[in-house]
Amino acid sequence: MHILIAEDDVVTARLLERLTASWGYEVTVVNDGAAALAILHADDAPQLALLDWMMPGLNGPAVCQMARARQPSAPTYVILLTSRDARADVVTGLEAGADDYIVKPFDPEELHARLKAGTRIIDLQRRLATHVEELELALTNVRRLGGLLPICSYCKSIRDDSDYWHRVEEYVTAHSEAQFTHGICPKCLDVVEKQMLNEP
Repeated sequence: MHILIAEDDVVTARLLERLTASWGYEVTVVNDGAAALAILHADDAPQLALLDWMMPGLNGPAVCQMARARQPSAPTYVILLTSRDARADVVTGLEAGADDYIVKPFDPEELHARLKAGTRIIDLQRRLATHVEELELALTNVRRLGGLLPICSYCKSIRDDSDYWHRVEEYVTAHSEAQFTHGICPKCLDVVEKQMLNEP
C-alpha cells in the first residue's frame, strides 16, 4: 500500500520513511504542504498519508481540508503527526478532515498499529464500494424488468430495445438471474391428453 509522508524535519522524515518501508509500505516523502497537496490531488493518490502539522507553505490541517474537498468519494486515510497535544488542536485537526492524530515524539509500535487500523478501514471502504456497485447493477437489472414490456398478444414474444423479438424465457434469462424449468399446467394437460387420445 502506498503512503505519503509530509514532514519538513529531515531526521523525522528519514525515520518515518525507514519505519514505514520496513512495514511493507511503498513510500513517497515530501517536505512541504504544497507538494503534499499536489500528490493527494493526483488520480493515483496514496491511500495513506502522514502529515506534519507545521510545514512550509500549507500546514497539515490545511492540506487535509483541501484534499478532502477534492476527493470525497475515495479519500486518503490521513494521520496528523504533531507536537501540538492540546484538546483544541486535536479537535481542529479532526475537523479539518484528519482520520487520526499522533503526538510527537511518537512511539513506533503505536504508529504501526494506527497505520494497520487505517489499512483495515481502507480495505473495508473498498469492499463496500464494490458491494454498492453490485447492488446498483442489480437494481438496474430489476428496473429493466420492472417497466412496461412490449409483448405479442398472440405468441407472447417480447420486443427488446433493439426491436428484436424474443421468447419470454429467453428475454427473462438474459435480463435477470432467473432460470426456467418447464412443466405443464392442469388446463394444458387436459388439452394435451385429449389430443393424444384423439378425444373431441
